[in-house]
Amino acid sequence: MSRSGLTRIAAGLAGLLALTGCGLSSDDEGSGAAADGDGRGFEQESGGEPGPPEAPADQPAGGEAGGAVLDNRSIIYTGWITVRVSDVDQAARAATELAERYGGFVGGDRRSGSAGAQDAQAELELRIPADEFTAAVDELAGLGEEEAREIRTEDVTEEVVDLATRIATAEASVARTRALMERAESIDDIVRVEAELSEREAALASLQARQRRLADLTTLSTITATLLARSATPAAEPDGSGFLAGLAAGWRGFTGSLTVLLTGFGVLLPWLVAIGVPTTAGVWWARRRAAATPPG
Repeated sequence: MSRSGLTRIAAGLAGLLALTGCGLSSDDEGSGAAADGDGRGFEQESGGEPGPPEAPADQPAGGEAGGAVLDNRSIIYTGWITVRVSDVDQAARAATELAERYGGFVGGDRRSGSAGAQDAQAELELRIPADEFTAAVDELAGLGEEEAREIRTEDVTEEVVDLATRIATAEASVARTRALMERAESIDDIVRVEAELSEREAALASLQARQRRLADLTTLSTITATLLARSATPAAEPDGSGFLAGLAAGWRGFTGSLTVLLTGFGVLLPWLVAIGVPTTAGVWWARRRAAATPPG
């Protein structure tokens, strides 16, 4: 290559580098000017140093968002309170009126001792709306002299969401099985689809029952109020040890296992009848035919 060709190539590279450098410098100057312009505009409007931009008017603040999340959680409130009162019957009536006033009801009422006796006591199970749980417990404590209090909370938000998802899936499964039922033609297909449909409907009903139970527990809290007379002694909790306790636990385990076995037998019985009867008849017929056929 001649010297003039090399000179032209070098000049072209130099010009390309110069143009690239000018472009980069102009971009940097433009961005810096934009930043300076934004800063000056903010200083002119606020009259001071630039600060963090304010959140939009339609965006909730952090505290409000946190409160909304807490409000959407599903929490079960359970409380126990023991109060010593001068008149157990009068205090029990006041507790009943308290539950009705807060929009609840009395779920259980167990009393011992004669009315007005010094050893009388009453145990009331109150169902109170969850929003009024704390106020109701404090008002129950005001019926007399509070001796003990226990409050428990259980967050079941994940279980509630999981149940809703599983119920939606089960409902779709039941709908698909019913569509298969409509397209079934043979008796065998109808029998199989009916068995599958019954099983899926039972699973769906179980999930829905659990969902209703959780909704009841989260909507209405439970407060067990024990009202004791001045000389009454709190009832001792049942001991979970000893021969009788072990016998009771064993009996409960036996009955539970028997229930499971009977349930499994009930599920298998239709299949045993559908398969066992034709099989037994076929074996009997084959043996009879073999006995009637003379040896060769």
